[in-house]
Amino acid sequence: MRYEVRLASLSSGEQIRVIELERDASGWCARLDGRPVAIDAVEIAPHTLSILLDGQSFEISVTPSPNGKLKLQTGSREFTAEVIDPRAWSGRRHGNVEAEGRQQILAPMPGKVVRLLVKAGEHVEAGQGLLVVEAMKMQNEIRSPKSGTVERIPAKEGQPVNAGEVLCVVA
Repeated sequence: MRYEVRLASLSSGEQIRVIELERDASGWCARLDGRPVAIDAVEIAPHTLSILLDGQSFEISVTPSPNGKLKLQTGSREFTAEVIDPRAWSGRRHGNVEAEGRQQILAPMPGKVVRLLVKAGEHVEAGQGLLVVEAMKMQNEIRSPKSGTVERIPAKEGQPVNAGEVLCVVA
């Protein structure tokens, strides 16, 4: 998954960072502004993360705000972070850019699969709904990142899923 994040702080102003996350057999692979980074994150208390980023350790307090932004505090530094919708970002910056190659569609957060919208072997267009996942009492339609054929759907209706779990594969 690719995210555009707007970070703002009093000391460094505002900046936009691009974060790409991909799950593999050993865990998560991350790229920050196109550069591979070693990252490990653990929630050590409610709203507190311990993050190891390229060998440096950070303890970050996260406070959500009603406007959808996050207040992040580490040591004496404080930031405001806002994740910009990746679908709006790709459309705004690159026109109709599609993902390339075989794509594993992952659960963005823990939840339950409530409806399958396609079947294995079916042709889909980029942006077409594949399935619906309910998380935190909200239903989220998971869309195809590319045009292609649904290779397999390991998820089943009614099945609980964890964040990062493969829901569907489009080739």
